[in-house]
Formats: sequence, structure tokens, C-alpha cells
Amino acid sequence: MIMDAMMLLAQAAASLGDAITEANPVLTPVTVAADEMNLWDMAVKGGWIMIVLGVMSLIGFYILFERNYVIRKAGKEDPLFMDKIKDYILGGEIKAAIDYCHSVNTPSARMIEKGITRLGRPVSDVQAAIENVGNFEVAKLEKGLTIMATIAGGAPMLGFLGTVTGMVKAFFEMANAGNNIDITLLSGGIYEAMITTVGGLIVGIIMMFAYNYLVTLVDGVVNKMEGKTMAFMDLLNEPAK
Repeated sequence: MIMDAMMLLAQAAASLGDAITEANPVLTPVTVAADEMNLWDMAVKGGWIMIVLGVMSLIGFYILFERNYVIRKAGKEDPLFMDKIKDYILGGEIKAAIDYCHSVNTPSARMIEKGITRLGRPVSDVQAAIENVGNFEVAKLEKGLTIMATIAGGAPMLGFLGTVTGMVKAFFEMANAGNNIDITLLSGGIYEAMITTVGGLIVGIIMMFAYNYLVTLVDGVVNKMEGKTMAFMDLLNEPAK
């Protein structure tokens, strides 16, 4: 009898719990699937500005890889280059020295070649000719760096512009909603607007580091060019000692 009574009480408690849950829907546990965001969805919601940022990033990466190859190639030289030039010049083999510069085909070699073709003229004229070629070679090495610097500075500003226009659009939609204002309307518009700022900052930061990296490579090549120039000028002054 006692067991039967306990079973009846358990069934009654379960029925009472079901009745309370049905009468109070708030108490019913609800499982809401959280929305997941990925990079593609973010880019799509960023609008046309994200397309512009994408094109800018492609241009920047092209300049990075292309300049990295060109500058590193320009910096690879024979460590015995000046020793061979010295032997050719002191031996009177001017044509052989010029041909050797042609075969090396680096900015420093082209500078020294120009100096060799000016042998016999005043030292100041030879140095001026070498410096002119050096300036031209440096300008070739720096080709495209101005565009990269522009992307590094302009991408964050463009992203901020997209955020501002997105905020204006979000508030405009709220104003048109009248009394039917929904907090999700504002929050959705804000986070979509902020996506362009994120994209602009990512592109700008990457391009800034890439620009500084390429400038460092160019500076290394310029230092080598200056060293070769000084060695060549010392070579011209040796007979006067």
C-alpha cells in the first residue's frame, strides 16, 4: 500500500510540473542556435568598400612579392667584384672590365661601368656620372613603393569612410522605422558598418609592414652601391699616391 501511495504521489507531481510548464511558457527551456560569422560573410556585409579594399590588397601583395624578388636579386653580387675590376683596370684591360660589369648586371655593376667609361676625365666628372646612374638605379628599385605607401595610409581611411556611411544608413533606417524601433535594427547596422573599418585596418597594417620591409631591403642595396662607389673612387686615386 505504501509503495502504491508513493507512485501515485510521483505521478501527481509530474502531472503538476507539466501543467505549470504549459501555463507558463517562459519557464520552457529554449535552445537558440548562435549565429556563426566567417570572413566571407563579413566581407559580403561590408559592401562595395570591401571590394575596393580587396583590390588594394591584391595590388599591394603583387608589389610586395615582385619588389622582393627584384631587390634581393639586385643585392646579390660577387664579393670579389671590386678586386676583379681593380685587376682589369690596373692591367689596362678596360674592355674586359666593361664586359665583366655587363655580365654581373646589377645596380652597382652598372654604376661602376659608367665610371669606367668616363676614365681619363676629371675625377669629379667620373663621380658625378656614377652618382647619376646610382640615383636612376635607386629610383628603379623603389618603383611601386609609393603605391604601397598610399595603400597603407589610405586603406584605414577608406574603411572608416565605410563605417561612417554605414552608421548614417543605420540611423536613417531607425528614423524611418518610427515607433517600430527594434534594437536589432541598430545593432545589426552598427556591426555591419564596423566591418569595413576592420578590413581597412587589416589591409593598412599589412601594407605598412610590407612597405617598411621593402624600404629596408632597398637601403641595404643602396649601402652596397655606396661602398662600391667609394672603392672605385679610391682605385682612381691610387695612381696619384
